[in-house]
Amino acid sequence: MDELDRRILAILRRDSRTPYTEIADRVGTSEGTVRNRVERLVDEGIIERFTVATRTGNVKAMIEVSVAVDVDTTGVSDRMAEWDEVDFVWQVSGERDIVMVVDAADTRAVNELITQARDLDEVQNTKTRLILDERLG
Repeated sequence: MDELDRRILAILRRDSRTPYTEIADRVGTSEGTVRNRVERLVDEGIIERFTVATRTGNVKAMIEVSVAVDVDTTGVSDRMAEWDEVDFVWQVSGERDIVMVVDAADTRAVNELITQARDLDEVQNTKTRLILDERLG
């Protein structure tokens, strides 16, 4: 991955629907080059998915999860990533092992996700933070 790839990715991170022609103008190359680069990044698994950010009025939260030291966090993360309201699952360092970023209809739905996480045998405890506001970086 080179600097051009990084510049293309930065644009797509902010808006994955940005037309290739606009990206090409912004990075100073051709539309075909952008298209080929994006296809290669997808094929190589660098771009995992294109997604949509919404302002639905839903409740967004980070559910931080601690697991036992002998637990395969990848396996737990994979299961959590399948839950409908989960946007991201991160394996992290620090006090917690896993962070789920969720987008739920209301606080009751967030609480159900917390309960679902706590019901997993591997989970020792959780800590939840409601996301009050967000800005694109």
